[in-house]
Amino acid sequence: MLESAAALPDNPRAIGRGPTYHAIFALCYGLGLRGGEACHLFLEDIDTDRQLLVVRGGKFGKSRLVPFGPRIGELLARQLKHRQGQEGAGPGSPLFTFDGRRCVNRTSASHTFRLLAIELEFPVPAGTTAPHLHSLRHSFAVGSLLRWYREGVDPSVRLFQLSTFMGHVDPASTAVYLTITPELFSEASHRFEVFAEPAWLEEQP
Repeated sequence: MLESAAALPDNPRAIGRGPTYHAIFALCYGLGLRGGEACHLFLEDIDTDRQLLVVRGGKFGKSRLVPFGPRIGELLARQLKHRQGQEGAGPGSPLFTFDGRRCVNRTSASHTFRLLAIELEFPVPAGTTAPHLHSLRHSFAVGSLLRWYREGVDPSVRLFQLSTFMGHVDPASTAVYLTITPELFSEASHRFEVFAEPAWLEEQP
């Protein structure tokens, strides 16, 4: 998906369309941002020295700090360099824009994502909806949980951190994003087997 987004051609109303949508989708997938949060970042919201994003006006108007790692840092540095080299770009200017004044529209980003998903022929199991931009946020949450299982970390200990990172008030809101995938089910089953093995051994004659 990210490679296909990066390869999107320009059109008269959207110069730099590929790199722009690639970066927006990468932030949704890599940091679990909502589509609107990624689209409405401003230059002043990026702190490359401390590797922090200021996400303003999230759900219910809440703002939060979101740390990022080297790969996202490189992506943001490229976008910052691109924008800062454009005439009239100041701290309060949009990070992602096609006209230099207005933020990329979230609806346009969602529409572009849906078209790419159709073009890439992502399988859609019966009874489920087709992938949409918000699916990247779900993928981030599930990926975090899967990584913790594989690293031997107790997910219940980290769930509060994940909830805060994603801008949720409590873990119950985050749990909605934790769809059970085959990989996640396998890791959870393995953890249960390790946990229950001593009890099974004690019961054996």
